[in-house]
Amino acid sequence: MIATIPSAVLVGATATAVTVEVHVSNGLPGFTVVGLPDAAVRESRDRVRAALLSSGLPWPRRRVTVNLAPSGTRKGGAGLDLPIALGLLVAGGALDADAVRGLGFVGELGLDGAVRGVPGTLVLVEALPGLRVVVARASGAEAALAGPGRCATAAALSEVVARLRGRRRWSDPAASELPVPAGPAEAPVDLADVRAHPLGRRALEVAATGLHHLLLVGPSGSGKTFLARRLAGLLPDADATTARAVVRAHSAAGQHHPVTAGAVRPPVRAPGHGVSPAGMAGGGGSGGAPGELALAHGGVLLLEGLEGYAAGVLDLLPGPLDEGVVRVHRPGAATHPARFLLVGTVQPCPCGEGGPPGACRCQPAARSRHARRLAGPLLDRFDLCVRVERAPAGALLGSEPGEPTAAVAARVAAARRRAVARGVAANGALAAPRLAAEVPLDDASGALVDRSLRAGGLTARGVDAVRRVARTLADLDGVDGPVDGGHVREALLLRGDRALLWGEGGR
Repeated sequence: MIATIPSAVLVGATATAVTVEVHVSNGLPGFTVVGLPDAAVRESRDRVRAALLSSGLPWPRRRVTVNLAPSGTRKGGAGLDLPIALGLLVAGGALDADAVRGLGFVGELGLDGAVRGVPGTLVLVEALPGLRVVVARASGAEAALAGPGRCATAAALSEVVARLRGRRRWSDPAASELPVPAGPAEAPVDLADVRAHPLGRRALEVAATGLHHLLLVGPSGSGKTFLARRLAGLLPDADATTARAVVRAHSAAGQHHPVTAGAVRPPVRAPGHGVSPAGMAGGGGSGGAPGELALAHGGVLLLEGLEGYAAGVLDLLPGPLDEGVVRVHRPGAATHPARFLLVGTVQPCPCGEGGPPGACRCQPAARSRHARRLAGPLLDRFDLCVRVERAPAGALLGSEPGEPTAAVAARVAAARRRAVARGVAANGALAAPRLAAEVPLDDASGALVDRSLRAGGLTARGVDAVRRVARTLADLDGVDGPVDGGHVREALLLRGDRALLWGEGGR
């Protein structure tokens, strides 16, 4: 007898639908898997056999052939365990073929019959349109993002069989009711901990509101990282489309991004200096898999000590910053969404002191080399560039706590709603052709921008960035009309003078 069970396998960051065909016939007992299986699929025989026997279900003592169609596509992963087991039960007569009609199955089986989650569950469910897909209960919160009625969950093979036999009904709980795998506990961070740096705090608020890329420059120990790590708390939850993209990318990379009560927080990625170009862009050993740029989509990419990253890694950034996607040109080429908020920190000189005259111990040539580590095209894409100095002892020890994250986040959310009314998620996404209509400049403001442009402090891209930041500042002030000179002056201040950020002996 032949049974066919729909399933799917992960290929890089995408999924391919697979039909698991199981044929049970007379002959010497044996188990063969064909259709380009990898080692994990070939080993399914022992997992499936133990799971069936542990669940009190029959293992056929006959000739078994499993074909994974289409046969010309390589199949990998342990997610085919569950469909193979059900195919054996249907082909062996232990289950009626009509019981699996309209259903797809994805899941790894434990030796005790437990159904375990697999990487890329959301992508796998989306690869089976028109079917209700049964997944591990631990992956239910992720799979539920595919839409209502698209998935059902089970914790064990015996539970799946009981439901297929009609003894129990399938349930489709909401994402908020599904268990979420516990992740490592993270200490909460709050802007109230920042007792100084008013300009830095303002830059964080503006960056979160308009999704403007931010560079913090200052000596070691000045609080650059302390500030940068509090930016993500100001961002609102991801919208439905972004949430699916975030969970899809992390799941395809074999990582878990929490889904709490149906809400997805923006991810924060902070790769170290040892990250390779392949690790940043994606691809690597599992061709097409998401890298750090794709994993930061919808959230924050934090690069601490920007000058310490390899030139090949930094050269990857301008394209995704402009286009919002990263293209992997490797075996298994793919294109991933990569629209993130870039936050970088950098020291003004190699010794890390910089700033006050006489504090820096570096030679002028060393300072110039250090400043040149950041190429002009990348530096020009930071809409906000703020100098952070060491706070005086009195501000650190005797001052009151700063404004908390919750209060600032409320202002950010209110200003974001003004941007949404313009048809964009944030002002950083305003296209250049729309700036003349959305951000008109009066004569005084235009004169400020023109003076900075003529002095070499702005490029054409910088002019557009100043207008976007000015629009964000106006939104934070509750101004619906044109931006005024005050907003433009503050936007120019927050953009910073690149030639002075490095202190004496800079560029």
